[in-house]
Amino acid sequence: MAAGAVARIAVRTTRRTELIQISEQVQELVEQSGVESGVCYVYVPHTTAGVIINEGYDPDVAGDMEIAFDKLVPHRGDYRHAEGNSDSHIKVALTSSSQSIFIEGGKLALGRWQQISFLSLTGLGGARCR
Repeated sequence: MAAGAVARIAVRTTRRTELIQISEQVQELVEQSGVESGVCYVYVPHTTAGVIINEGYDPDVAGDMEIAFDKLVPHRGDYRHAEGNSDSHIKVALTSSSQSIFIEGGKLALGRWQQISFLSLTGLGGARCR
């Protein structure tokens, strides 16, 4: 893969609200690009899914976040959007559809405990990160 090229990561989801770590896949793409110093831009082109950077080594953190998202914005509510996924749109608005990560020495410059996670909010079944 050439530097500056757009690459994709396929992500398979199993639950409506789910955090899936993608740091290893993103790091592999950085290595394939040959970029030693720069910025890696991770973007999720979907209105009900996002990407976050947070603590990623204790799986309980992801579980706690999933529970908290669903408590903050429940799936069922007094929403008007006919598709039944208003909660997902609201949750993405509280997070982000993209993240920028510095590349130093060919590696993602994440903090010691940080990991990149895909955030599924409708149980898409499968999604792609660019």
